[in-house]
Amino acid sequence: MPESSPSLPQWLARGMADLFPAGDVQDADQSLAARLAQADKDGRPLRVKLGIDPTGSNIHLGHSILFRKLRAFQDAGHTAVLIIGDFTARIGDPTGKSATRVQLTKNEVAANASTYLRQLGQDQPKETALLDFETPGRLEVRYNSEWLEGMDLPAVIGLLGTGTVGQMLAKDDFSKRYGSGTPIALHEFLYPLLQGYDSVAVNADVELGGTDQKFNVAMGRDLQRHFGQGKQFGLLLPILVGLDGVQKMSKSLGNVVGLEEDPLSMYSKLEKVGDAAINDYVTLLTDLDQQALPDNPRDKQKAMALAVTASRHGFEAAEKAQADAATLVGGTGDAGADVPEASLADVNFPAKAFYLLSAVGICASSSEARRQIKGGAARLEGEKLTDPNQEFATPSELEGKVLQLGKKTFRRLVA
Repeated sequence: MPESSPSLPQWLARGMADLFPAGDVQDADQSLAARLAQADKDGRPLRVKLGIDPTGSNIHLGHSILFRKLRAFQDAGHTAVLIIGDFTARIGDPTGKSATRVQLTKNEVAANASTYLRQLGQDQPKETALLDFETPGRLEVRYNSEWLEGMDLPAVIGLLGTGTVGQMLAKDDFSKRYGSGTPIALHEFLYPLLQGYDSVAVNADVELGGTDQKFNVAMGRDLQRHFGQGKQFGLLLPILVGLDGVQKMSKSLGNVVGLEEDPLSMYSKLEKVGDAAINDYVTLLTDLDQQALPDNPRDKQKAMALAVTASRHGFEAAEKAQADAATLVGGTGDAGADVPEASLADVNFPAKAFYLLSAVGICASSSEARRQIKGGAARLEGEKLTDPNQEFATPSELEGKVLQLGKKTFRRLVA
């Protein structure tokens, strides 16, 4: 690469899994670094698109990787274009799905969208918000029903005419389902086209996505070409492995850390991330310098957990969570520890231990609670519970005490 060729800044390159196109480094249509340089010369911020379909109500740290990169673009002076897929969510992204998704109602999507924006930082100070909602010109929140809901049949037919069945079947998920004889509904072919058309509607320079979204992002480039626009760059980021260190972070797999979890729960979960995943967590969820961190995996876990918790709750709360976690895991049940509370109000007494763990929400079911107790994972005030049928006669026996499951979950019991 010639010395005069522009290169990507570290804030942009960090954690990047793929960037396309990546051609002539001097061409602003082939090199993102060149387009950044051209935008700076012209005094024009890039328009950086990230689309989210509000098909659920909670955002976890795996989702946050893309929002962190979008925030990095904001902090560098560019415009984040956050597209709430209130229309496309009603179709459902077929990516990663082995069957047709259940279609959501308009009201369900609207309710989910509202919770997403709150979790991303709407009406919050930008210092602890995932996105900057405060600084003028740094964020556009758009709903794709704005341009998709009124699309008439000729426009839909025209959009369908830009792609082929062969293209759609080249998409890995469709290919597997077709090969196995699993039905593919015709409306599912529309999803990549509609998401791609979002790029046309907002005139995106860059689209962010996970590595599983390359087909959809590339579709946006194709449609921009078809409609005579400049073509966006696709910047893809890895899929975060969950707390189990094996599968991707997913609520259904129970290996997640939610954005709205309290500081103690967040810190306690993160400091137990497996050694094999710790470097990815540092790179993708923090701004820490890998080279400056200690080689000891345990110390690296603590530094990462502290940094991530501080980014969500502030450094003082993160330090308190770190101290409380050390105290509670040590088994002292410190009354001064800032532990999330669990109410005993709806517990029927006398209560057996397995029922108690289920009733206060620390276990999903009584059968799971029995397994956890028999496996030695449950403690009360640091003392291991060994008998699932141990009985507590009244709330006064438990009030103020800390109930613990493993080394990640703590609840102070209150009447």
